[in-house]
Amino acid sequence: MPQRSILALVLGSNLLFAGLASAAPLEPLRVANQKSGIKLLLQAAGELTDVPYTLDFSEFPAAAPLGEALNAGAVDVGGLGDAPYVFALGAGAPLKVISITHADGRFSTSILVPKDSPLHSAADLKGKRIVTNRGSIGHFLVIKALRDVGLRTSDVTFVNLLPTDARSALESGNADAWSTWDPYTTIAITQNGARVLRRGDDLLTNNLYLAATAQAIEAKRPQLEDFVKRIERAYRWANGHPREYAQAQAKVTGLPLEVHLTSASNTDFQRVDITDAVIANLQETADIYREEGVLSRPVDVSNGFDKSFNAARAQGAASTPSQASR
Repeated sequence: MPQRSILALVLGSNLLFAGLASAAPLEPLRVANQKSGIKLLLQAAGELTDVPYTLDFSEFPAAAPLGEALNAGAVDVGGLGDAPYVFALGAGAPLKVISITHADGRFSTSILVPKDSPLHSAADLKGKRIVTNRGSIGHFLVIKALRDVGLRTSDVTFVNLLPTDARSALESGNADAWSTWDPYTTIAITQNGARVLRRGDDLLTNNLYLAATAQAIEAKRPQLEDFVKRIERAYRWANGHPREYAQAQAKVTGLPLEVHLTSASNTDFQRVDITDAVIANLQETADIYREEGVLSRPVDVSNGFDKSFNAARAQGAASTPSQASR
């Protein structure tokens, strides 16, 4: 898009937003968090200043309960991996993806084993116990990794636990492997010496979906359009400021700075437009979940996206993080 057209879109959107804001107070936007992720990112990037509406954050330990909250209408918007999003849609949640960010990282979603484990490949998982959270991206990685070596999910035993309990299960020997995502991968590797058995880079998209309820899209569109712009700017800030981002994370989690710095320095966040190809890829995920019996019925994901928010994300990309905090 020509620079002049982008500038016109930005100015027009800002004028419309200002007009709506001055006409009547905007309702609060209720945001679901995982491990303080979105809130921490926005705060560290300076994107929680001068927000013309209230942001109410709720904390969730994993994607599954977050999806349930979205399904119940208890929150307006939240971040989910692509596999958990399919699970939420399968539960009948009236949701639509309004923003997608790809995380290209050294310690992204992976299957981990203890450092002295005799397991060295996905083929070695046959007959073993794998801890993960049902319907999570970790669960989906196991399915894909087993298929990749000609195994089935019936060849392993799943231990379904949230990440906070899964780490202990691996350390205590109650599980042979743990399929999880960052920052849990980084924590297990740097603090417990866990070893990566199978990375998911070639099996997963590693996309983070920001999903909103249909009701929020209808009633709070100005807030959501502003919010996705802030998310876009914040991720670009994180790419350029890994140490500052890691320091902000360490203050919240209490983990050593080195844990977060290792992750932040090796992760690049990239904006992904909502396209037919992205939707088709998620449909493949839904079909696999159905084949595996994770979903009780077929799920058509095509209605779970709102391409109109691509324009708002582009406007966020056209502005700088420093502009957002003034």
